Amino acid sequence: MAIDLELITEIKKQLPREARLPVQKRFQAAFQKTKNKMIADFLNHPVTLELKGGISASNISGTLGGATNLFSFIGFDSSYDPIQPIENILNQTNYKFIKITSKSVEFLIDIPEPKEIFSVTPMPWATGRSWARGIESGISGLGYYLKVSRDSSRSGLGIQSPRRVRGSGVKFKNTQYISALIKEYKKEFQNLKSI
Repeated sequence: MAIDLELITEIKKQLPREARLPVQKRFQAAFQKTKNKMIADFLNHPVTLELKGGISASNISGTLGGATNLFSFIGFDSSYDPIQPIENILNQTNYKFIKITSKSVEFLIDIPEPKEIFSVTPMPWATGRSWARGIESGISGLGYYLKVSRDSSRSGLGIQSPRRVRGSGVKFKNTQYISALIKEYKKEFQNLKSI
């Protein structure tokens, strides 16, 4: 039986197109699962949970030694949701199909950089600084924070005193947050190349 070389060449050309749809479906499912896990990890992070709790939250992140909570210490307006801008950016994580050959499939994954998140998380009292970056690098002023209910308080609970009210040993405890999350999930998304 004669082998039709033209037919074999045509099959080889079409094989990537035929394989593309099932590969894309598998990749899409794995990508969405990883993206959902990333967003769930962010939403369940102690810092996120504490901020979502508003002024009534306890300091579950351990960043303030129990002196107050992050929402009132940072000084967010009582009606503001500081987590929503970050969640919106994480939800924009996406991928683009690049090419498929008989040996490989290429996808480009677009995951935000920490600096993108830092740019949408300004301190309420210092727009050039990011509170999300501050969680990782430190936020000053804990020694001057007074946990009191005042009309002049943005959050409704807490003001900065002109004099130190806590000893110098009471400091903000830096905590891994956005940078660690993005670093971890860049690796997770990279692992999808084996799909």
